Amino acid sequence: MDVIVTHKNADFDAAASAFAAQLLYPGAVPVLPAGLNPNVRQFLSIHKDVFPWKQPREIFWEDVRRLVVVDTNDWKRLDGVKFADGGPGPEVHLWDHHLNPATIEAAWEHSVAVGATTTLFARRLEEEGTPVSPIQATLFLAGIYEDTGNLTFPSTTPVDAQAVAFLLRRKADVEIVNTFLRPAYGPKQKDVLFDMLQAAERTKLNGYTVSVNHCEIRGHVQGLALVVEMYRDIVNVDAAFGIFTEAGRDRAMVIGRSAVDDLDVGSVMRTLGGGGHPGAGSALIKREAAPERIRERLLALVEASQRPAARIGDLMSFPVFTVTDDTPMSEAARILRDKGCTGLPVVRDGVLVGVISRRDFKKFRNNGKKDPPVKAFMSREVRTIAPERSVMHAARVMVKNDIGRLPVLEDGRLIGIVTRSDTMRYYYDLLPD
Repeated sequence: MDVIVTHKNADFDAAASAFAAQLLYPGAVPVLPAGLNPNVRQFLSIHKDVFPWKQPREIFWEDVRRLVVVDTNDWKRLDGVKFADGGPGPEVHLWDHHLNPATIEAAWEHSVAVGATTTLFARRLEEEGTPVSPIQATLFLAGIYEDTGNLTFPSTTPVDAQAVAFLLRRKADVEIVNTFLRPAYGPKQKDVLFDMLQAAERTKLNGYTVSVNHCEIRGHVQGLALVVEMYRDIVNVDAAFGIFTEAGRDRAMVIGRSAVDDLDVGSVMRTLGGGGHPGAGSALIKREAAPERIRERLLALVEASQRPAARIGDLMSFPVFTVTDDTPMSEAARILRDKGCTGLPVVRDGVLVGVISRRDFKKFRNNGKKDPPVKAFMSREVRTIAPERSVMHAARVMVKNDIGRLPVLEDGRLIGIVTRSDTMRYYYDLLPD
């Protein structure tokens, strides 16, 4: 007997992977955990005749000869999978897109860093020419779209896009996918979001902004992941976490969302016993500590999980070409032309007092003076940045203030300059390692 299993609190990627695996392992039985995400449960309820499955309590595990594990590589995340201690276990095949250290030792494994596990199955189905019905393609598309944020999460790869193209050719219904991936947002969710915004806090961690918010809910509230996503957008932080507790219950639901790949929410949640990927994750933990202690642990885990990222000090240009504030505009124009710069910091007695750019020369050309000093036309409100800040922070400052360069200051000294072109080259992988 072959059995296909996936992780607790199965999302669309987990469920879609389980049913996609059934096409590659004919006769295998999909076994879904008792805990399914609400939108997954609704989809499968409507499509019961197309996607039948069993629950762990319905399986005689001693009869299982091959166990196909999808969308997780951790035994603790499997629901109700029980084998005799010390006895011969089944042959294990593992399909996963999480590359965290595995606790499942598989006889055969296909683990690749793509946006969704369903992607791996879609590509294999296409390679083998396996027939895929429109209803199956719709479920598989939901699995990829949910885990990649409709192909917008940083973890998205070209392989995910190719898998989506294959499923669309198989008549996947995007309208149905959107219906089930758009969680309900009603009065309960509005109340939770309002409470979170009332107590919003921000914490700086290695150049990133993180918000951890505790909210006590009343009764069951669906769509909390959507609330956290909206909270992150409104508060405008790089990553947000919601700690949700309910009076009289000894458990806390933790949901995280990240907008930057360097803040790996999935890694944090796996440490807490949950799961996810860099952009999103969740965990259900016992209330062994007060919410404030959970908050402190979250912040410590977030800081420890950050991958090494380029800082402005790694990206900036130096030494910096400068002019004094009494330099004639004609001389400044010559320097800009000879150096190929679009702007120059202006200093007085070694202290930064302004910036002169090509844009400022438009005012100079329309002025009747012969050759005034740069201090007559320079921008005096200079936005600067510290060398330890992130490239993302620099890009945001430039966009917000519509400027093309930021002088880099350390202890009040001008040590470099970073430009809009520098940030774009970094984000489009045009810089050498």
